[in-house]
Amino acid sequence: MGPHHNHAMKRTLFIAVVIVLIAYGGACAAMFAFQRSLLYFPQPRAVHAAASTMLLPVDGATLVVTARPRDGPKAIVYFGGNAEDVSQSLARFSADFPDHALYLLHYRGYGGSSGSPSEAANHADAAALFRVVHARHAEVAVIGRSLGSGIAVRLAGTAPAARLVLITPYDSIVELGATLYPLLPVRWLARDRYESGLVAPGIRVPTTIIAAERDEVIPRASTEQLLRRFAPGIATMTVIARAGHNDLDSRPAYRQALQAAL
Repeated sequence: MGPHHNHAMKRTLFIAVVIVLIAYGGACAAMFAFQRSLLYFPQPRAVHAAASTMLLPVDGATLVVTARPRDGPKAIVYFGGNAEDVSQSLARFSADFPDHALYLLHYRGYGGSSGSPSEAANHADAAALFRVVHARHAEVAVIGRSLGSGIAVRLAGTAPAARLVLITPYDSIVELGATLYPLLPVRWLARDRYESGLVAPGIRVPTTIIAAERDEVIPRASTEQLLRRFAPGIATMTVIARAGHNDLDSRPAYRQALQAAL
């Protein structure tokens, strides 16, 4: 095997390595550029009745809030999942919480809200909605489901919430992403991180975590890690038997746990 052959092999190997690196760099660039389309799946709104719709102007957008106004001290603010039309929860919440006013937020880009969703926007919008609701109602419970659990826990760390309920929550979205895409440097690339576990130790609001026994989206280990991060005596967890991530609503035990939490 002559030097010319060795040189050709090295050159071929070098070209192969360059192609792999370019492809990997391209995959990383695509992940960075399109990451929000992997996280947010905006849904249209099923409930359009004017009596059930509140508009909330915020910095850079106008948000739609599906609402059931009611006089009295008690209210619920609800943040849904990443592919959820929260207006579809209005009838069920109205039946289960007859003495609460209801405010269900459509994130930017969802349900007629203008703008585009991001973690920073969602946290700011949640705080804006809470301020409006708390001015009307003294006792505001904050409920967050799936993606919305990260918004709810951050809000409860800064706003005077009465109670916090986290449904199928995670410890960190960025850690879930790193597990889903193990070959990509997700921890470096992620712009929207939703690191609930970093906020949980400072929460002083009574907190209920509701987990699905057969959750195929949020690993139980992530939910349990979040539970461990709360200060002693703050958070309790209820696991709904045989329930999956998306069929919780059909379980009577879920609705009972939600009512018991409030």
